[in-house]
Amino acid sequence: MRTAKHAWVWNKKFGVQRTELVRQQQTPATCQLGMSQRLGPLSRSSGSCGRRKRRTGFVSAVYKAEAPVEEAGGTGFVENLDVELIADLGVKDDSDTGALLKRLIELGSTSPEFVLPQHELTEEKRVPGCASRVWIDCEVREEDSLVHFRGYSDSAISKGMCNLLCRNFSGKLTPESFLSIDESFLKEVTRGLGPVLSSSHRRHGLFSIFDSMRKRVHQLVSGGIDEPFPSLVITKEDLIPQGKYAESQATYLKPDQSKVDDLVRSLKETKCGVVAHFYMDPEVQGVLAAAQKDWPHIHISDSLVMADRAVDMAAEGGCENICVLGVDFMSENVRATLDHQGYNDVNVYRMDVDLIGCTLAEAAESERYERYLEEAARATENALHVVYINTSLKTKAVAQSKVPTITCTSSNVVQTILQSSSQLDGDLSVFYGPDAYMGANIKEMLEQLCGTSDEEVRKIHKDHDISSIKNLLSRFRYYQDGICLVHDMFGSEVAQTIRESYADAFCTAHFEVPGEMFKLALHASHNGDRGVIGSTKNILDFILGKVAEANEHNLESERLQFILGTESGMITSVVNAVQESLREAGSNVEVEIVFPVNSSAITSASQANAPAMPFGLDIVPGPAGGEGCSMEGGCASCPYMKINSLDALMFVLSKLEEDDSDPILQDYAPRNYEESIDGKSFAQVGTVPILHMRHFTQHKCMSDDLVADIKARGLQ
Repeated sequence: MRTAKHAWVWNKKFGVQRTELVRQQQTPATCQLGMSQRLGPLSRSSGSCGRRKRRTGFVSAVYKAEAPVEEAGGTGFVENLDVELIADLGVKDDSDTGALLKRLIELGSTSPEFVLPQHELTEEKRVPGCASRVWIDCEVREEDSLVHFRGYSDSAISKGMCNLLCRNFSGKLTPESFLSIDESFLKEVTRGLGPVLSSSHRRHGLFSIFDSMRKRVHQLVSGGIDEPFPSLVITKEDLIPQGKYAESQATYLKPDQSKVDDLVRSLKETKCGVVAHFYMDPEVQGVLAAAQKDWPHIHISDSLVMADRAVDMAAEGGCENICVLGVDFMSENVRATLDHQGYNDVNVYRMDVDLIGCTLAEAAESERYERYLEEAARATENALHVVYINTSLKTKAVAQSKVPTITCTSSNVVQTILQSSSQLDGDLSVFYGPDAYMGANIKEMLEQLCGTSDEEVRKIHKDHDISSIKNLLSRFRYYQDGICLVHDMFGSEVAQTIRESYADAFCTAHFEVPGEMFKLALHASHNGDRGVIGSTKNILDFILGKVAEANEHNLESERLQFILGTESGMITSVVNAVQESLREAGSNVEVEIVFPVNSSAITSASQANAPAMPFGLDIVPGPAGGEGCSMEGGCASCPYMKINSLDALMFVLSKLEEDDSDPILQDYAPRNYEESIDGKSFAQVGTVPILHMRHFTQHKCMSDDLVADIKARGLQ
């Protein structure tokens, strides 16, 4: 009897238990620095994999919160920040531009205790995104245990804005209290400084300075913060992978040749093809990619394409065996698709005798999920069940038997829901599952859209407006008890890491990005034009706009940092457009693109639907398709996926080479469903929702069969 290799994690919302299997996984969002690193000098690590490790410049020890201290500012100060700052300007009529300018210049020249000396103006203390060069730093002083700031700018006005913030925050709050402040108070300040901040880069600069102050304080509290996400630095002539990206690229590009040779020999000997999900480690992907040169029947992609490529390997490559590197529902899909295409004699093998589970897929097979589907079926109005592609054939078959069902990916789920509602003229109740996290994010996105304009809504879907979105929101339901354990474990930490380690970076997000990234980019876009939410074109235009501003500033050195909250395949268009802009301007500006994903997630040009890579790049961080929770930094480090190791693959191949190993290999075969629905197998019924999705992908509309099914069952 097979037992599932569960790796449940503790979770406040769902109360799931955590096991040793998960404890062994490294959390990508958490910086783990040794004491020597924390207290070391500001520097770049040697080698191409180096990252900037920073600590605040003139603090001799890691800050430790002692006994509660009395804050000079008090709660009243925090509650009236905008009033205090505007009052400090000392100008009663904010339309008096001359007086405002005079006061800012005066602030910049009369407060030496808040000015950084020249020898401390290092790159690590630079504030990005300002029209002039600005530096900021902080310390906690022993006499009061409160945070103190110093800054500098080579522009008199920017220096005044810098000192305005430094003098009003220094010696008022503990680091923890300062970090709890929301930057929304700056909106009132920028309104008060309206005439002086008429140019957008000055207005944005005030937000940039405060963001850098927050980042420095958190570095102070943490004793130095690494920037843990993989990134790519773009210059006008070069592309430079940074940190974990450089490490992953090196691992991928330099696989052990003896392992590659052994794999190719075994695959040829056994006439075996390999289909692997793209959540494999860079090392495994590197060996598979290298072996592909001598044995073409190897493919790495998302789960839907895996099954199609397995059919190609059987039909065109003469493969008699297929090894599946993925979780169990993926091998089941491969088995069912081969059978459906008439290749029943082709063997399919998993990589472990025990079940290779998936908490999300298992949630959809629970009795509670069946009750959720029955609720949808009882709806008197038209109903549609939108189910995540990463579920078993059994789930899809049972769902289709109860309510009209279409599968989706994380990339097309929003458009699937919007199009289906539009096509049924709003007369549709949508039931999404099983991912509770994604369902909640879809609901929040719909709520956010209700607060925009008809024009903004139509940018997402041409046939919708605020009224139709409100109607859809009232008829949208999602299953609230399904989780991807790794998604849940890493999701909030990724967002928190961005807030702490990348507080002064520009934040971008696609409308369809799942999770906290959407909230972060929305907040950034509303505070000093520090972010954008939109289509890939909107994101690209935003990046190019900031690059153009930096080109105009013509500073001695400048690096802009962008969090790329969308599929990493977009990096090709970003690289091409940014380099063109830099070359035309003859600019030395550097543009760093940060991928907020687990460092073990990579995409290669050979993967399905992956665009051509920019010259010099063989991989980019993050999954290639719209599957999983890449923007949460989660599933790419799934412990279930790690069961699919190179050693496991070689073991199965070794048994295929033996004459008497059939009894052993039987335990590696996918689960065989003997149940049927109305005389049809699970495979026959379970493929219907997938076919509906494929029609939508090709034609951008629901199929006539699906619409007819919805209406027919709605009349019952």
